[in-house]
Amino acid sequence: MADDDVDFAVAAYRDQGVWQVAELKTAVTQDVGELVEALRRFPSDVGVLGMVAVDEEFFVLVRVSGPYTRFMLSDVTAVADYDLAADVADQLDLPDPAPDADADPAGDLEIVSDLGLSSSALDLLCDPDAYPDEMLLEIAERLGFGDELNALVG
Repeated sequence: MADDDVDFAVAAYRDQGVWQVAELKTAVTQDVGELVEALRRFPSDVGVLGMVAVDEEFFVLVRVSGPYTRFMLSDVTAVADYDLAADVADQLDLPDPAPDADADPAGDLEIVSDLGLSSSALDLLCDPDAYPDEMLLEIAERLGFGDELNALVG
C-alpha cells in the first residue's frame, strides 16, 4: 500500500483525563507492527486508539493498552486489495473473505465499548456507503474528541 493511499492516520489518547489527538506518519501504516509500536509511544489513561482511514474505502481501529493490542476493520472485503487490511485480518486470524462477501466489519467490535461506544453502535457506523473519514469522525465525536480530530484532519 502506498503512503498516498492513507487518507489519515492518528493516535487518540487521554492524558490526565483530557483527549489528545496526534497525527501519525503514514509510513507506519505500511506494517501493523510499526503502527502498534508508534501507538505505544503515547501516554494514556485508557489505552491509545489508532485510527487509519484508507483510500476512501475502509478504516482500521487499533487499541493499545499495556501489553494488549486489539484490532477492528470496518470492511472485511478490503483484505483482497489492501495490505494493511490483510495484515489486520492476519492479526485477527480471519479467513480470506469469499469473493461475494458482504462489506461487514470484522475484529473486536468491543474495542471502544468501555469508552462509551457499544459494539452494536460501532457496527451500525460501519456503513459501506459512507467514507471512512466520516465514520471515524463520528466515532471520535461519540467518544468525546470529535473537535480535536476534525481540527487535525478536517
